[in-house]
Amino acid sequence: MSGNEPAKLIRRKIKEEIEEIGNFNPVLATVLVGDNPASKTYLKNKHAACSEVGIESRNIELPASTSQTELEMFLNGLNCDPLITGVLLQLPLPKGLNEANAINKISPKKDVDGLHPCNVGLLVQRTEGIVPCTPKGVIVLLRYYRIPIAGRHVVIVNRSKLVGRPLSQLFLNSDATVTVCHSKTTDLPRVCREADILITGIGHRSQFSVGKDMVKQGAVVVDVGTSIVNGKLMGDVDFENVSRVASHISPVPGGVGPMTISMLLYNTILTASNLQERNLSFDLETLQPS
Repeated sequence: MSGNEPAKLIRRKIKEEIEEIGNFNPVLATVLVGDNPASKTYLKNKHAACSEVGIESRNIELPASTSQTELEMFLNGLNCDPLITGVLLQLPLPKGLNEANAINKISPKKDVDGLHPCNVGLLVQRTEGIVPCTPKGVIVLLRYYRIPIAGRHVVIVNRSKLVGRPLSQLFLNSDATVTVCHSKTTDLPRVCREADILITGIGHRSQFSVGKDMVKQGAVVVDVGTSIVNGKLMGDVDFENVSRVASHISPVPGGVGPMTISMLLYNTILTASNLQERNLSFDLETLQPS
């Protein structure tokens, strides 16, 4: 299940949306606190993707010495700026800053990461607002490849607020039976073998990997984990061996990664359209190969 093809389709739809609707000017503001090289690379890629589809983006860098109060006041200023339609606070923040409190200061209407408690609450209530990018990307990827979800047993090896928790809710909202695993799960291989759809997102390949013995015949495997091993980007899954038993499997790189960036672009035009009280002309979950 390559994410490149659906990601390109989504980007084309977004570009067409921006070009065809007059006076539609989505503007994404990204905020980086400190000088984290990895975060700078991530933001560079995000801004390049925005430029590709016609979204204006503004990169704002604050010094590592920025206080919690200063950061929250700055975020509030972006909330009040009528020209800014989306706000992204790049994580992690420097030590001493409270991520949860900072995220809570972003207007839920401009929260392109979908992490504000209001957006999380809407997801739990099955009234989806802005959904975190990677979980939404996983669902759209499965829909694109026509993988049935309702009635399936989904096992998620990740319970983070960025991936596992919102993803489990998305699957529940789609009528799946969901098991969420973590470091305290007893007999993890056995639980994984029960999955019709197995999602893994640990990202420490040297400490954890999914082998063929953890996957039942015909299961769907989605790899959200990323690790650098000997200078090479790898996922959690032993792709070569697991692909022999799985009916569908996403690669790393080229699987969920492209979908995550595309979902950020989608969330950016979604916040803009919501602020302008207009509806988008396409539905992500009904996109199919042309």
